[in-house]
Amino acid sequence: MSVLQKLAQSRWFSPLALLAVWEAGSRLGLIPERTLAAPSAVAETLLGMLTSGELPSNLAVSFGRVLSGLAIGVTLGIVLALVAGLSRKGEAAIDPLMQIKRTIPTLALTPLFIVWFGIGETPKIALIAFASMFPVYLNLYSGIRGVDLRLLEGARSFGLTRAEQVWHVILPGSLPSLLVGLRYSLSISILVLVVAEQINASAGLGYLINNARDFMRTDIIVVCLMVYAVLGLAADWIVRTIENRALVWRPSLVKA
Repeated sequence: MSVLQKLAQSRWFSPLALLAVWEAGSRLGLIPERTLAAPSAVAETLLGMLTSGELPSNLAVSFGRVLSGLAIGVTLGIVLALVAGLSRKGEAAIDPLMQIKRTIPTLALTPLFIVWFGIGETPKIALIAFASMFPVYLNLYSGIRGVDLRLLEGARSFGLTRAEQVWHVILPGSLPSLLVGLRYSLSISILVLVVAEQINASAGLGYLINNARDFMRTDIIVVCLMVYAVLGLAADWIVRTIENRALVWRPSLVKA
C-alpha cells in the first residue's frame, strides 16, 4: 500500500484536504482575505502573537475566568447534589429549584447579570459558574440515587455508620457520574466563556476577537477560535486522565 493510500485511509486525510483546499482557494482569490484568511496567514499570525506575548497574556486572563467560574460552579453543584441526594428533605428543597434552573438558558441571563453585577469581571465569572453548576449537580445526584442498594445493605450488615456508608460506598459508587458531570461542565464553561468575554472585555480571547472584528482581521479571529478549541480538548483530556487513574477498578478501564 502506497503512502497516499495510507494517508487517504487515515483520520488526518479529511482535515489536511480541507486545509489544502482552503489554502488553494485563498491563493487563487476565490476566498477573499476579508472573508477568511488563508491557513498560512493564520499560522504566521499565530507565531507572531506567541513571540510578542500578546496571545499568552490574554490566554492567561481567559483561563483565570474559566478557572474561577468552574471553581464556584462545580463546588456549588457538588454541595447541592450531596444535600439533595442524601436527604429526602434536601431533595424536596433543592431539586425543584435546580430543575427550574435547567429550563432557563444561561446566555439569556446575560443582560440581567450585567444589570446586577455591572460590566466588570463579576458577570463573566457568574455566567460560567451558573452554566457549569447544573451538569455536576444532575450527574452526581443521579449517581448517588443510583448506588446499588445491595451494597448499602452489605455495609449496614458490617456495622458501618451512616457517615461511613456515605464515605466508603455512596461517594465511590457515584464518582463515575461526577466525572461525567465534570466533563460536561468543562465543555460548557468554554462555550459560555466565548459569550461572556464579549461583555466589555479589556483583556482575554474575547477582547482579541472584538478588536480583530473591528479591523477585519480574520486571521486573528481564526487563531482565537483555534485556542478555544484547544482549551476544550485539553479540558476533556484532563477529565479522561482523572478517570483512568481514579476508576481503575472499573472493568471497562482495565487493560487486558
